[in-house]
Amino acid sequence: MSKDRSDRTPAPAHSAERDRAADKAPAATGRAEIDAFLDRVNALGPAAAPGKRGRLIFALDATMSRQPTWDTACRLQAEMFRETAAIGGLDIQLVYYRGLAECRASSWIAEPERLGALMSRIDCRGGHTQIGKVLAHARRETDKAKVGTLVFVGDAMEEALDDLCTGAGELGLRNVAAFMFQEGYDPICERAFRDIARLTRGAYCRFAPGAAHELGELLRAAAAYAAGGMKALADLKQRQSAGAVRLLEQLK
Repeated sequence: MSKDRSDRTPAPAHSAERDRAADKAPAATGRAEIDAFLDRVNALGPAAAPGKRGRLIFALDATMSRQPTWDTACRLQAEMFRETAAIGGLDIQLVYYRGLAECRASSWIAEPERLGALMSRIDCRGGHTQIGKVLAHARRETDKAKVGTLVFVGDAMEEALDDLCTGAGELGLRNVAAFMFQEGYDPICERAFRDIARLTRGAYCRFAPGAAHELGELLRAAAAYAAGGMKALADLKQRQSAGAVRLLEQLK
């Protein structure tokens, strides 16, 4: 995976527009699923050493079906930085894939304005998933300097599950927890995301298509964990809206 140290639009991993039928699923994600995700986070150890800035890889599927969620993530990304400012801060690296063999990573970013500007210049393009490349990149990054958390947002999986499990296992050995956030209800995607989360001792959660509020809650929780572990999540609970408080009740 190439690095884009100038924060220009990051560039190439695999193509072919996919034509998926609309998922048949419940109208809204069950609150129990998000609660279960937060339960899993509760079992994790600290993601960052005391007094150190957390490091989080924010990875997104940027194939054609993802444009609405990409736009939502552009709006939400600054909340991750805001959530961690008082904890000690967070460095985020954006990773995305799209189109023909295009899988890119930004430099490490410490300001929401820079990450937002970068994301706003990226448009989604048709192609197959490249989750394996994301996992391999996260492994290489943490071999250079400790990465606490990988957050991945996607809605499909079109790769060999055994290969993904191998990559996830390598992250697990390095104590990089993967938080796998699935939009929609694809059962093949769900199985893969659950396996990756399990093998990295991370967590899986599904959110309803277009549910910006649900995604925002999950990203804030992941960022708080990456920056300050369970103490930060407990502090977050005291300051959140009623909906977020219900989510974080499971983290006692």
